[in-house]
Amino acid sequence: MWSSQNSNQQSKENEASKPSTLGMTSAISTAYPKPSDIVKTKELVDSLKPFDLFESDQELNHRLVILGKLNLLVKQWIKDTSISKNIPESIAGNVGGKIYTFGSYRLGVHNKGADIDALCVAPRHIYREDFFSTFYELLKQQTEVTDLRSVEEAYVPVIKMNFDGIEIDMLFARLDLKEIPDTMDLQDDLLLRKLDQKCVRSLNGCRVTDEILRLVPNIENFRLTLRTIKIWAKKHGIYSNVLGYLGGVSWAMLVARTCQLYPNAAPATLVQKFFLVFSQWKWPQPVLLKQPSNVNLGFTVWDPRVHVQDRYHLMPIITPAYPQQNSTFNVSASTRSIMVEEFKQGLQITEDIMQNKEKWEKLFEPSLFFLKYRHFIVLLVSANTPEDHLEWCGLVESKVRLLIGNLERNQYIKLAHINPENFNLLESQIQPNQQSVMWFIGLEFAKSEHLNLDLTIDIQTFIETVNKTALNINMLKEGMTLEAKSVRRKQLTQYLSMSIIKRERKTSANKASSNNGESKKRLSDHAQEGENKKSRLSTDIQGVTCDDSSNTSTTIQCNDDSNSNMSSNEEPTSTNGVLPTTTTSLTEESQQTKEAICT
Repeated sequence: MWSSQNSNQQSKENEASKPSTLGMTSAISTAYPKPSDIVKTKELVDSLKPFDLFESDQELNHRLVILGKLNLLVKQWIKDTSISKNIPESIAGNVGGKIYTFGSYRLGVHNKGADIDALCVAPRHIYREDFFSTFYELLKQQTEVTDLRSVEEAYVPVIKMNFDGIEIDMLFARLDLKEIPDTMDLQDDLLLRKLDQKCVRSLNGCRVTDEILRLVPNIENFRLTLRTIKIWAKKHGIYSNVLGYLGGVSWAMLVARTCQLYPNAAPATLVQKFFLVFSQWKWPQPVLLKQPSNVNLGFTVWDPRVHVQDRYHLMPIITPAYPQQNSTFNVSASTRSIMVEEFKQGLQITEDIMQNKEKWEKLFEPSLFFLKYRHFIVLLVSANTPEDHLEWCGLVESKVRLLIGNLERNQYIKLAHINPENFNLLESQIQPNQQSVMWFIGLEFAKSEHLNLDLTIDIQTFIETVNKTALNINMLKEGMTLEAKSVRRKQLTQYLSMSIIKRERKTSANKASSNNGESKKRLSDHAQEGENKKSRLSTDIQGVTCDDSSNTSTTIQCNDDSNSNMSSNEEPTSTNGVLPTTTTSLTEESQQTKEAICT
């Protein structure tokens, strides 16, 4: 839990041990917290309590016990495997092996009940094939282990399991060393010598996590700020690396950069500065926590001067450990636009909070996704068993960004907004013995008179890609289907429970009632503008169902007369289908920040 006394003490102690410049530039401000900043931080901590983020000492100890058991299993497995490879028992007992953690648990920002990212490090005579065979079999024999599955062909190979109630994702790395001592620090770049790409990727999680912690001026302040930003990002539907938003490590690096720019600020101030900095960031200018190291071990590093493909990255956030990589290569034009808009709205809200015009709870209000757009594409994913459904959903989710890219290249589509949350079908639509979920993509169209838009090829290409990938990896099984449908806002009740729709309407109504007269007038003007709009939009989308037996297709037409599809309880939208937002003018400090982060 955050403590202002400890935080100030740590900041002052760090002044002696930390360089005056953290990261690529000097700090924007080294000011210490004012009393009002301390008050706001305590209010922030109170606002986080309803989310039940923090584990009890008993729960934290339970994690330590589990990691201890896993560590002993790894040591025993490495010893037994070494003996099986004709290494004398006296030597095999001393070759070591160790479990390292990384990700949110290692950063100290994991939520209650969250999973643990772990890495098994082994000496050079232990191979990845051993990890996915004999160690996997050893895990099978453990009574505490359930839901065990291996993904050996993944970009970063992993064994997933539930160990005594805690989900664990376990990676493997083989170092070119005879022994792995318990005191080994993975930060030494020379440990990567002679390793293959998969081992380097597996090590990268630990190396990046530890480097982030080393590069922030105050770890306690960093952790509380990151917890806040992670909750905000999840509530606003922009937390998902696989779908083209930011994942945990990317959010951590953005918060770390904010901490470098304001090294002595309290967490409440850091949250507000986070939105100030990144609402003005000149993407695709990269975010860097340190000067990239030049180790020259032959691994590819992110460098747009050398690698042409790196020049097309839209929102680069570069990992601080060698080999430096862009953690956000999945970001698309749409997802970047959505995140930047959220940064701007976050700045407006946090400025109001710091001026006592709003409470912190305002920051965590969910976004109004289903009120924001008039047209949606629904992706319906189904399988016959829970196991098949888990695999099938994972594959479809990993490919959705390709569909977003196809849609973005259509000159008549301004924005394709994928909602990371998946939804269950209504009970009336669930087929017997079938597991199904839906993803929704909101579409914002470019202004055009009498537009007829055919997305058949975009949809077909996406589904054929998913189907072909599933066939190539022998995943496609009977009952696995993927459908794409066009849905207008007024048809959402056929897919979503009324509780979800009512929740958004209630939130929208609360926002409207809190607006001042000028904001109300703006809403009225937008509504009137919508009523006066004479253009007619027609969209034909062909959804294709793919399984292992046959393909069927349906054509769904969707006509839109401006706001004619809105129910009486819906909020009016502007002509581009997006709820009006209030723009924030630059204060003097904002202008200084803008100049600092653009140098």
